[in-house]
Amino acid sequence: MSKPDRYVSFVGIDGDSNARKLVALLRRHIDDPARTNRFWELFKDKLEKINKPDETSGFSQDELYLVHAYINNIRELFETYDDQPALALLDRIEAESC
Repeated sequence: MSKPDRYVSFVGIDGDSNARKLVALLRRHIDDPARTNRFWELFKDKLEKINKPDETSGFSQDELYLVHAYINNIRELFETYDDQPALALLDRIEAESC
């Protein structure tokens, strides 16, 4: 039995794919030792636990959840490095999926 999509109200919007693309853009920054910090290192740990509810007390996280939960931190990072394509995608995700 497949797991139901909890984002059914967003029919026609590929929020999961957009969130995965955004995380890829984010990783370009936070995987750079000169741009990371303790917060982003802990965030990367959360990314590693995506779809591993046995490691998160039964709570299943995904990229879209993490983007929503940390949207202000992500925005600040993209603004710091003037990453306009990433900011545009973040704005789109916020408008379509938040």
